[in-house]
Amino acid sequence: MKHIPRKRFGQHFLSDQGIIDAIVRAIAPEPGQPMVEIGPGLAALTQPLVERLGRLTVVELDRDLAARLRQHGQLDVIESDVLKVDFAQVAQALNASKIRVVGNLPYNISTPILFHLLAHVRVIADQHFMLQKEVIDRMVAAPATSAYGRLSVMLQWRYAMENVLFVPPESFDPPPRVDSAVVRMVPHEAPEALSMSVLEELVQVAFSQRRKLLRHTLGRWLEARQFAGTFDTQRRAEEVPVSEYVALAQECS
Repeated sequence: MKHIPRKRFGQHFLSDQGIIDAIVRAIAPEPGQPMVEIGPGLAALTQPLVERLGRLTVVELDRDLAARLRQHGQLDVIESDVLKVDFAQVAQALNASKIRVVGNLPYNISTPILFHLLAHVRVIADQHFMLQKEVIDRMVAAPATSAYGRLSVMLQWRYAMENVLFVPPESFDPPPRVDSAVVRMVPHEAPEALSMSVLEELVQVAFSQRRKLLRHTLGRWLEARQFAGTFDTQRRAEEVPVSEYVALAQECS
């Protein structure tokens, strides 16, 4: 029975075999590696991955698709909203210190998923995700560009990231109304120690009014915290590099 894509789950199924092959090459799965796929859908990427890995864990919210996937003898299916999945527990269940994570993320909740995984980054070896190209542009953006923002700072603090593949709308069924891309995310081995919640709050305040100078936003936030250090607030949020936001968060943690 043909599965009808569900809008509420943001379902767009990858159907271009050439793109699928290119994604698998980018991921480069090796036999026995502990890997988790988010949103396997109709298994277009799942099948070539599991053929190389031998076994694969998948997270699927759609109960009809989860039922189909359970019929595959080499898949371990977690039927759940990915935002409720404890990836540290998944790693433990796989008897792995670190897991690889891949997936075609639902575009409507891709940012919450990225932040959820950020909280579990200690058990993640690497991540390969298909996302809306505009989101990936923001993830990898450099300072002083219009795409640079909260997502850029939070993720670049913790990951080395690379846009590895462009994916046009016609690669999907049904085609989305946006361009897509694949990003590789490798956690930094020795990230700066800080309070993630402080960095998140600091960056959110800084970019809350990105056209204004930081003295109107972050400056007041620092004053309220009785910050005694030095930080140039005569700039706009997008002019401050990740390293400076990280250093400031360390001082405030």
